[in-house]
Amino acid sequence: MTDTHMTYPFDTDKLTVDPRYAELREGPLHRVRLPYGEPAWLATRYADIKTVLADPRFSRAAAVGRDEPRTRPHAVGPGTIMSFDPPEHSRLRRLASQAFTVRRVEALRVRAQQIADELIDTMLAKGAPADLVADFGLPLPTIVICELLGVPVADRGEFRVWSDAFMSTTKYTPEQVKSYLAELTDYMAGLIVERRKSARDDLLSALVAARDNDDRLTEEELLILAQSLLVAGHETTASQIPNFVYTLLTHPEQLAALRTDPDLIPQAVEELLRYVPLGTGGGLPRYAVEDVQLGAVTVRAGEPVLVALHSANRDETVFTRPDELDLLRPPTSHISFGHGAHHCLGAPLARMELQVAIATLVNRVPGLRLTREHDIVWKTGVSTRGPERMPITWG
Repeated sequence: MTDTHMTYPFDTDKLTVDPRYAELREGPLHRVRLPYGEPAWLATRYADIKTVLADPRFSRAAAVGRDEPRTRPHAVGPGTIMSFDPPEHSRLRRLASQAFTVRRVEALRVRAQQIADELIDTMLAKGAPADLVADFGLPLPTIVICELLGVPVADRGEFRVWSDAFMSTTKYTPEQVKSYLAELTDYMAGLIVERRKSARDDLLSALVAARDNDDRLTEEELLILAQSLLVAGHETTASQIPNFVYTLLTHPEQLAALRTDPDLIPQAVEELLRYVPLGTGGGLPRYAVEDVQLGAVTVRAGEPVLVALHSANRDETVFTRPDELDLLRPPTSHISFGHGAHHCLGAPLARMELQVAIATLVNRVPGLRLTREHDIVWKTGVSTRGPERMPITWG
């Protein structure tokens, strides 16, 4: 390949969105090269990204066996729900959705609020300074997903390592990643065996029992779904809680508006989802299964395309003043949870937890502020952005 391929990703620092995305959105797709794998096209515009995510001419399953463009030395592999295309993917989602319903998630809201209040009680009693990540942002979604799935909360200490391994780009070696993910698989397999013997009132039992006429999830499919929900169900939200708080604290006028009118919380969460970048790159590539014309570019069959969701959420043709955080912004169609067949199954859970987390901090911790900006320790070597340690004080 030639030197015209841009080195990518180029905006992994904290929560910034590199201004180069605005320049790239002026043209069609662009050729990029990641640290590992074959070169790819990069989609940065809202309309192009929605096409790549929803058009059946772009496939995730076609990535199996390919040298996928990626930021990690190891490929994701076929053992995740993101490895499938419709109709196989549709079947898994249909069966999973019978268990992982919006009603089940909303029924958890009261319990999530109770957990959040207990964490805040403990944090306030201990006194400032506190670590927002360790004392609130990480345990809240971890306890919620554990209780939802029926995983013993006492085992949650293992999840941080397993989740980091799942999201690792350079934090762990390929051998360590393989070992940790094998531990996660063995652990979840054991829980599934227990649920087959004795069902409980939890999501894991509901997944075991889910059926569509005579169709049921296989053991392998149960493992894929359970692992995906366990990791994604706490990792992304655990990252976004401190990300959202950091963003609000560095936009004091927006935080003041939220304190004045707590009813803005759901709308504010949607704007924060749009504004705050979570991933460090273009995510998982989609492969063209035939030649596809996107603008002035022809993506040839067999070529991979990466999508920069955080660029789409700043597209000037879709959002007014896209680089400004505006909690009063009318509801917008951000694509932070993806689009099309692979739209995040856990989006309702993430929304609920983020609403509870932000509302609880705003209502119960007046004067919340960072101790010092340079005390924050930011994540490195994983595919999600956010603080690993975020010292706060209040009063």
